Amino acid sequence: MSPDALVWLAAPVAALAVACLALVPLGAQVLARGVVFIDLAVAQVAACGALTCALALDHPPAWATALAASAAALAGAAAVRAIARRAPRQREALIGLVYVAGASIAVLAAAQAPHGRELLTALLAADVLWAPWPATALLAGAALLVALAAGRLRRDAWFYPVFALALSAAVPALGLYLVFALLIAPALWLARGLRLVGAQALAALACALGLALSWARDWPSGACVALALCGLGLMALLRREGPA
Repeated sequence: MSPDALVWLAAPVAALAVACLALVPLGAQVLARGVVFIDLAVAQVAACGALTCALALDHPPAWATALAASAAALAGAAAVRAIARRAPRQREALIGLVYVAGASIAVLAAAQAPHGRELLTALLAADVLWAPWPATALLAGAALLVALAAGRLRRDAWFYPVFALALSAAVPALGLYLVFALLIAPALWLARGLRLVGAQALAALACALGLALSWARDWPSGACVALALCGLGLMALLRREGPA
């Protein structure tokens, strides 16, 4: 591999590495709470905010996209928290409706622009090989936020805002599918007794394998990494449950 290629790969590798640090602890909280749809719902609402920004501004800077995604994600997280409190028995079904509403709004918004469909596709399955350094820096900030709030994430007042802000940085850079896989697949290993550092290391390995496959076969990188993470999650079934 040429030096130029290594320099080019530095940004996507760094983006996936810091995403593992940010999202794996949050995925553990999602699985512990039993509200898996919150991943898709808040991520979809964040994607809707990012899409609206991209349609309103031609090639917006990373900070503007993150700001729009953050505002949308915080609103979505607030709605999810209210649902979880008011209707705990139906929360999964109602959170699913939040996801469908966000997805439908995104489709309607994309239909208003000539390149809206391409933007929507990129937010679902981003090409990680083209992840820019500003987006990687935002992901690093999200990882730092998660680390600082680690001891407080069991409280709703901390979890929902931190979760929303982390996803608002992750979805525009990595795409919704990869973000969901990165939240859930390592969390399945944590549920089987693997420690957090081990789950993050496995997630990073799966990301590296997916990225290498994408590079070697010239396939869409977001989809390749997401599939590698799905395989990682299924492999957790082979591990016997043990103490966390």
